[in-house]
Amino acid sequence: MNLKKLGLATALAVSVSTTAIAEEQVVNFYNWSDYIAPEILEKFTAETGIKVNYDVYDSNEVLEAKLMSGGSGYDVVVPTGSFLERQVQAGIYAEIDRGQLSNYGNLDTVLMEKIARHDDGNKHNVPYAWGTIGLGYNVDMLKERLGEMPVDTLDLIFKPEIAAKLKDCGITVLDSPAEVVSIALNYLGLDPNSEKKADLKQATALLKSVRDSYGKFNSSTYISDLANGDTCVALGYNGDVLQAQGRAEEAGQGINVGYSIPKEGTLVWFDLLAVPSDAPHKEAAHKLIDFILKGESAASISNYAYYAVANKAAEPMVLEEVLNNPGIYPSDAVKENLFTQNAHTAKFDRLLTRAWTGIKTGR
Repeated sequence: MNLKKLGLATALAVSVSTTAIAEEQVVNFYNWSDYIAPEILEKFTAETGIKVNYDVYDSNEVLEAKLMSGGSGYDVVVPTGSFLERQVQAGIYAEIDRGQLSNYGNLDTVLMEKIARHDDGNKHNVPYAWGTIGLGYNVDMLKERLGEMPVDTLDLIFKPEIAAKLKDCGITVLDSPAEVVSIALNYLGLDPNSEKKADLKQATALLKSVRDSYGKFNSSTYISDLANGDTCVALGYNGDVLQAQGRAEEAGQGINVGYSIPKEGTLVWFDLLAVPSDAPHKEAAHKLIDFILKGESAASISNYAYYAVANKAAEPMVLEEVLNNPGIYPSDAVKENLFTQNAHTAKFDRLLTRAWTGIKTGR
């Protein structure tokens, strides 16, 4: 190689190296709202020099729409298991390079086996957090309207005569058709993962029968609504409700927020870290994931968001009131009554979307 060519090759090598270094200085993270302690991202940047561009969403459907359109620009996203399952089939995600994850051994192998139902061999995901969908409620508002009625039942939102008594103080339901309909199916004694038209029709009829008593379909604002006393019951994610409970206590306005896992059974979900196939900064993405896998980081997530984490190294650092809270880390007996959600076929999703539109509009 002559000197001119050598110089050019060297220049190109330096250019590529410089580009790679520049790419590693940023990671685009798309996550659920109120789902990570800000100091975790600050510590990550301080330790690695990589800036985190952090955006939030409030439903799997929003995330999926961005990913399916391609070119989202995100490096790390956090889909729920059933959504990741079908997105993997669509080639949305790159395989996780475990060789870049020094903290991968911190993960709970028992929970990893359950998650593998969504992703064979867990090739495309790393667990972030898990929890249940249940009932957040204003203790005093419910007692005033329902007396001593048990609060661990979906009758609160699915029985028309009971829901009607709560209409004035507000009922909020997640704006998440796949999850809400599966819970309704289970409540009716049907397979929560059924794709039969007749079963969907029954679940739709149930939800329409109580639609007039519902104030909102929303997957994020119910946190502040519960904390401020602006809604009396919400079908929501356990950690969100417990965040509302904490905010209400801090405000000191005498608003008592509770959370119950319905006795009829409900959905247990797993939110998973994944790297889109077209992620522009895959190396930085793996560095962020590995940082989140540290015991200290995972514990901070559990303590901040009030969700369980599948990280054994985190347990000694999880606050006692979080670790011993049955709404966050439920007993084995309660776990037996929980179900996971399978990925839906595209055909059923179209039917579900039409049904959900009808439910929300009351038509």
